[in-house]
Amino acid sequence: MSREFVDLFDHWAESYDQAVTGEDLEYQEVFLNYEHILNEVADLVNGNVVEFGTGTGNLTQRLVEKGCSVVGVEPSAAMRKIASNKMPHLTLLDGDFLNFQLIGPIDAFVSSYAFHHLEDREKTNAITKYSALLSTGGKVVFADTVFESGDEKQTFIQEAKNKHYLSLAQDLETEYYTSIPILESMFQSNRFSVKFKQLNRFVWLIEAEKL
Repeated sequence: MSREFVDLFDHWAESYDQAVTGEDLEYQEVFLNYEHILNEVADLVNGNVVEFGTGTGNLTQRLVEKGCSVVGVEPSAAMRKIASNKMPHLTLLDGDFLNFQLIGPIDAFVSSYAFHHLEDREKTNAITKYSALLSTGGKVVFADTVFESGDEKQTFIQEAKNKHYLSLAQDLETEYYTSIPILESMFQSNRFSVKFKQLNRFVWLIEAEKL
């Protein structure tokens, strides 16, 4: 996986927890219902969980509180430092969606606001890897910005530009946001059943179960 976004998250680490509360007007809709979104992900998994893109540890805390055994995987050193300060006993590794150290059997892979950092080809490779590592009934549960179609994505980009939300428009144009039909095909071709649930205008819950 390309780590082209790591510098961005190193710089964003100190202000990330403020951003998700809606203080940044451009991203208010992206992070709308943020706490609920994290709870939706955590509610769907149990047991041994690998979390990709732990960031500052907000989803991680919910997983730990419900009794999951969590291994966090995060490529940003600055983000790892903040998460480690919140949870000193957390197993937190330098890695990403495709490159990570496996520690024991895995019941679920989870992530929030991060899977779009992979190109579609990389997403497919990651899902193939998770399928090989999960037993029947194992889950992949991601919350991320996804669009119902390529046309819808272009509509959102133009809307952001019309509002002069230029940072948001640039993000939507340069990061690798995909569509529901493409993700559905990726999961189904790798022996997953998959469901999608919209949590705000931008973010969808992706729940895939290994068949």
